[in-house]
Formats: sequence, C-alpha cells, structure tokens
Amino acid sequence: MAERRIPYFSQWETPDMTTAVLAEGARAALLKDPLWAGSGARDVEDYARWAGNLCGMACLKMILAARTGEIMPTVDLAMGCRDYGGYVEEPDGKIKGLIYAPFVPFVKDRFGLNTRVVTGIPVADIGDILTQSEFFIASVHHSIRWPDTEPPSKGGHLVLVTAVNSDTIRFHNPSGHESATRENVELPLAIFDRFFAGRGIVIDL
Repeated sequence: MAERRIPYFSQWETPDMTTAVLAEGARAALLKDPLWAGSGARDVEDYARWAGNLCGMACLKMILAARTGEIMPTVDLAMGCRDYGGYVEEPDGKIKGLIYAPFVPFVKDRFGLNTRVVTGIPVADIGDILTQSEFFIASVHHSIRWPDTEPPSKGGHLVLVTAVNSDTIRFHNPSGHESATRENVELPLAIFDRFFAGRGIVIDL
C-alpha cells in the first residue's frame, strides 16, 4: 500500500484514556481527562457526555487536518454537525449519533467536502471505493481493537480507512487502546470483515 501521512486524532483528548473508558464508562473516566479543554467543550462534564459519540468527528478531524493542515476541536465539530441534525440530544441526556444523512450537507456546507453514504457493500468494495475517492469512514464494531475476538455484532463505531490492497486494509481507529490499535492499523480484509457493517461514508476527491 502506498504510504501517506494522515494525522491521527483520538476521540478522547488523551488517547491513552481508552482503557479507563472501557473499565469505568466514558462519562466517569473522561471527567479525569487532563486535556479535555482541547476538545472545545464548555466544561469537562460536557466533554465527558459527548466524547463517547465522537468517533465520526475524530475521523472528520483527521480528514480536515490531512487536507488543510487545520486542526479543529472535536466537540466544536460535533456542535456544528448537531445543528444539521447529525446528533440528537435526548431528554434523558443521552446523545444519538452520528446520523449519516445530515452529515453529508454539514461537511459540504462547512468544509466543501463531497461525501456520500453507502450501505450494503461487501468489504471487497472498499478497495474500489478508494481508487475513486480519498477516504472511507467505515462502520465497524468497536471491539476491532481486539481483532482476535469475535464481535457480538457489526457496526456502531467509525474508523477512517486510508488504504487498501488485495488482502489488507489500513485505518485509523479513534478509540484504539494502545498505539498499535490506533494509528495506521493494518488487518487482513477477512478479519476486518468480521467487524464491518457493510456501510459507511465516502469522502470523494
């Protein structure tokens, strides 16, 4: 696969927080993130409430940094996407999203990105997508950080796919628990497929 430098960003401001998030839950663990203010959140409580839903915004942050060199705060991105309906705050305080369809006009209007949602695709099609497009945000199960495990389901978490060849895929995972499962992760397509929900967002050239 061709080597291309794509900046990596976690959905947490401190990338090493994933293990604590898994042990304690995002809201409890992220109240202790010393770098929370870099997210753009108004306070640490707001950051802890939102960060568990920001895998898609972390992917967008990476794309924007790769294209423009500008680093956008992750919660700021989420607030903009929320205004388009890409996130919904429910009465009990839970957050629903990322919702794909509103994401498309959000990134077009705000950043000039041409994107499209794809569903029902086999993993083999990702390579074809990347021959014509720049990035693919793929829906996978979050346990992809442990590729030797069998996921209970597919989808629910977003990773940024940056390269594919005939049998291997490379991606950045916004919630990898260690460096090897975060940045430029490479897996055989057959293993990636166990976690892949057959849907995602294409970012065109």
